[in-house]
Amino acid sequence: MLDIRTGTRHQTVITTFECSPGTCGDLLALLQSAYAEFISSQPGFLAAGLHVNDAETRIANYSQWQSREAFKAMLRSDEMRRRNREIAALCTRFEPVMYEVAALY
Repeated sequence: MLDIRTGTRHQTVITTFECSPGTCGDLLALLQSAYAEFISSQPGFLAAGLHVNDAETRIANYSQWQSREAFKAMLRSDEMRRRNREIAALCTRFEPVMYEVAALY
């Protein structure tokens, strides 16, 4: 379960994927498969949520990791590199960015 709060040592990663309405469903299925079959079992993974905009032109992925290093290790794995090539074929751009929770309201 996602735990959004300030002052934690967890690493928050927000990844946005730009796609077309025609590929959004396929991209979402690939991302769900990646979490179910690989990412969620990686050391340091805590939780994630996938969000699709109304126009089906963007998917936002909010994930939490125990550390920056755990997230980077997952990205560098051969399995995730293979999956990222498949994901990249379905979107025009995707970018993972690491954040710290600065404030809650």
